[in-house]
Amino acid sequence: MKPNHLLSGIGLALMMSTLTAHAELTNEQGTFGQMPDGTPIEKYTLKNSNGVQATIITYGGILQALVVPDKSGKGEDIVLGFDDVDGYIKNGNVYFGATIGRFGNRIAEGRFELDGNTYQIPQNDGANALHGGPEGFDTKVWKAKPSNQDDSVGVELSYVSADGEMGFPGTLTTHVTYSLNEDNELRIEYRATTDKPTVLNLTNHAYFNLAGAGNGTILDQVATLHASHYTPVTEKLIPTGELAPVAGTPMDFLKPTPFGQHIKDDHQQLKYAEPKQGGFDFNWVLDTEGDVDKLAAEVSDPKSGRVLQLYTSEPGVQLYTSNFLDGSIKGKGGKTYPHWSGFTLETQHFPDAPNQPNFASTRLDPDQTYTQTSIYKFPTP
Repeated sequence: MKPNHLLSGIGLALMMSTLTAHAELTNEQGTFGQMPDGTPIEKYTLKNSNGVQATIITYGGILQALVVPDKSGKGEDIVLGFDDVDGYIKNGNVYFGATIGRFGNRIAEGRFELDGNTYQIPQNDGANALHGGPEGFDTKVWKAKPSNQDDSVGVELSYVSADGEMGFPGTLTTHVTYSLNEDNELRIEYRATTDKPTVLNLTNHAYFNLAGAGNGTILDQVATLHASHYTPVTEKLIPTGELAPVAGTPMDFLKPTPFGQHIKDDHQQLKYAEPKQGGFDFNWVLDTEGDVDKLAAEVSDPKSGRVLQLYTSEPGVQLYTSNFLDGSIKGKGGKTYPHWSGFTLETQHFPDAPNQPNFASTRLDPDQTYTQTSIYKFPTP
């Protein structure tokens, strides 16, 4: 893969420059090390006047840091990750902060049919293909350029996936734009086109801990999911095809509920997600039905006062409670990430959709443009 290059005329003198949309918003461009082959990794740090800042790196399209003030105004990084690119490369199977593609979540046996043709994706999750296979979008170096508007600062990432990459048909061109505004909204907008019929399901895999990355577990943090149904799974974590009501199950977050309240309940679905202690790793069917103006989910941390609100154009969201982190990974500042030390809210179409006729289609044709918008908003405590 050829190294990315900065825009013409910027040069090394501007590697740490500040690009400003207006006085309150800044976009700082710098470097974040390099790949083993010498390819440089760029970073963009978006800041507003409220103390919110997001750092995005070109390796994996990763949200590397997200600083949000607590109720006393103290900022803390609330996404799990690493201080250098080597950490992300060596621990790629946890997907910290990564842009996921071509297909977020699981495809049963890594196989699907399209127009009478069978396609095989490498199996990297038992018998399943997970998050686009072992060399998905999270392992790629994306091209980047500033994307500043009158009311926001941002970075537009782009990547061209060749026909047949990880077994998927069609040459796919993908653009992902991160932007931050003065309303404390981190917006992620996705756009993609293909030259052959294919399937596509993009998402972001940030692990949040509203107390701060590496500061204990998320069990006391309180979640609300505006989702009356979820998609139950088999022991292989593949959806059964049913849209089951959350009522009467540990999956009921229609009212504010601490993650830890039911995470250890004696329920078969929780045991499928994490056989030893239980955990959440399921797709919720959002009642918002793709209306990006409606609140899809909210999580709050009683101690810090931080609140995360999710808005999305997608029909589903995967809540995962980092069931397989065990304290063996050292992250930012040398802190370890224990069991249940973060949660994800992966906006998406439903898992295994290419093999599930009752689920909304993830097919993308050459005359179509895939779009998705997801917003993480942090109201001032």
